[in-house]
Amino acid sequence: MDLSIIVPTFNEAPNIAELVRRVTAATAGLVREIIFVDDSRDDTPDVVRAVAAQSTLPVRLIHRDQPTGGLGGAVVEGYAAAASDLCLVMDGDLQHPPEKIPELYARFQEGDVDAVVASRYVGGGTASGLADRTRVFVSKASTLVTRSMFPVRLKDVTDPMTGFYLVDRRALDLDGLTPRGFKILLEILARRSLRVAEVPFDFADRHAGESKASFRQGIHFITQLAALRFGKMSIFAVVGGLGAVANLLIVWGLTTLNVDYLVAAVVAAEVTIIGNFLLIERFVFHDMRDQASGVWSRFAKSFAFNNAEALIRIPIMALMVENLHISSVLATGITLVVAFFVRFVFHSLVVYAPRKESPSRIRALIDEIDEQAKTPGEL
Repeated sequence: MDLSIIVPTFNEAPNIAELVRRVTAATAGLVREIIFVDDSRDDTPDVVRAVAAQSTLPVRLIHRDQPTGGLGGAVVEGYAAAASDLCLVMDGDLQHPPEKIPELYARFQEGDVDAVVASRYVGGGTASGLADRTRVFVSKASTLVTRSMFPVRLKDVTDPMTGFYLVDRRALDLDGLTPRGFKILLEILARRSLRVAEVPFDFADRHAGESKASFRQGIHFITQLAALRFGKMSIFAVVGGLGAVANLLIVWGLTTLNVDYLVAAVVAAEVTIIGNFLLIERFVFHDMRDQASGVWSRFAKSFAFNNAEALIRIPIMALMVENLHISSVLATGITLVVAFFVRFVFHSLVVYAPRKESPSRIRALIDEIDEQAKTPGEL
């Protein structure tokens, strides 16, 4: 098998037949296969099976009833199932033109790289398929930020967030990947130094269906970027930062309405405690939930601790306001920064601690806090 073409799909039924037709025509002469890794809720799996029955090249379907890791998780599953070590990843909506596949394959065959990336921002590449100027701006700004955070690993990559690339899976640490959301190439490039070449391509309009881009995917990208660069503690910091902003806004809003600042601080604390728990469940400690106690037990521990912390923090804040004559908003911000570190330690070691006891409890606690503070980041 010369090439395995991995196509992660989510509700792409109208595009399947055209995609297979164009891939078949573009890759004539290669021994290749298409692997659809599908998380759809529509009839996409049935369409793939019907197209596969008529196709002259092997078309395989992996349908995930309980998908994990989003599109990135689907790609990793495709790597594991591929018949060839040389894997090409592309979207199922035909914004990645199949006619570019031979160029990516030929560039890899020159033998001096581990991966070939199809870029919208090199040579004659374009991003015309993005919906509007706002999407173009967001894409370019995100690319700039990403490259600035990984200046060494991405020095030869102008489009680290493209979903159209070819890679030798033997150069990857598949077990070390922790995909979340759309940007699996970023995960790959940030975790291991690869020799990369780029070829330009025109990012086309969708053949059919609607874009999956959303505000939620943007949040996934931010958390992925933070985790790759700084580790789990950074995601906790992002969540804490959002909570702090919400806390400050609530305090400001209530004090503006002539609510006593202590009452405002209590209300703000309760609201943000609940909001922060929901966010860290989803974005920070999601990989530890299965081994920890049940969700209500986790919530009870988190809620009780944060309220106890607030009972200590708020009087300290009051002393800062009354004795040091610091504004209530500034005092709130200072105490929240200090509380951040205490909260991270408690949640890592208590709220999300594995149910099974370790033989050496003290050693396990030390190792666990160290691990949670720095993984899966690149230091």
